[in-house]
Amino acid sequence: MRALPKLARSLTGLAAAFVIGGCGPGQPTAAHPATPTSAKPAPTQPAPATRSLGRGHPSPTPSPVAARPVPVDCRKARCVALTFDAGPGPDTARLLDILKAKRVSVTFFLLGKNTRARPALVRREAIEGHELANHTWTHRRLTLVPQTEIRRELVTLQDQIKQLTGRAPTLMRPPQGLTDARIAEVCRSLGLAQILWSVTANDYRDHDPAVITSRVLQGARHNGIILLHDVYPGTVPAVPSIIDGLRQRGLTPVTVSQLFAPNRPVPGRAYWNAL
Repeated sequence: MRALPKLARSLTGLAAAFVIGGCGPGQPTAAHPATPTSAKPAPTQPAPATRSLGRGHPSPTPSPVAARPVPVDCRKARCVALTFDAGPGPDTARLLDILKAKRVSVTFFLLGKNTRARPALVRREAIEGHELANHTWTHRRLTLVPQTEIRRELVTLQDQIKQLTGRAPTLMRPPQGLTDARIAEVCRSLGLAQILWSVTANDYRDHDPAVITSRVLQGARHNGIILLHDVYPGTVPAVPSIIDGLRQRGLTPVTVSQLFAPNRPVPGRAYWNAL
């Protein structure tokens, strides 16, 4: 009988050793000893803010930092605005290379579906100091659609360009230059001035670079606005000779906003030149 208390004390001691030693499921045993305290600690968990994004919720792409255009004071220089419609297109990257080499900033009147197809080029245009403007989402004749559709065509592209670059345009160009009082009212409410043109090469119809160059240089005048397209095959090859020819005539190619500076085009109003 005296052996029973002694046995109980032995069992109690074993149980305590079991708990203190941690010999439970998944714990170290003689065959699998615990990691020495000198071992490298386990990597820390990421901060809660990082983990909160979770799978399927990547960080948004930051907006590019838009550069300033090549500096030109059009109160002193004889300026002409160089503009390109309906892009970005297959040759826009080459055009950007040319403009960078020539140190020229221009205004791109972008088309909605092409900004969706080539968003990286839209960002590059902004990063390299060019001015981005609105040429509607689908290139519909705005004079033939209801006022609600006019607004949708413009607002959809405003939002797209702002999403890609962090900045919404302040200029628009109505497809085919067709405008009326209803379009002017929508543009005024959206803070968009209407920019038309004083000279065009009809490069949508004639794709010979020599013809395109000749037409631009014949029509270019101080304070004028030149219309081209970076979506037709003959236009981009003509750009180097256009820039050189303008400079030889004492004209400096600039963006639309540079042409009007220090003033700004009035929202809703239509402009064929800066006079």
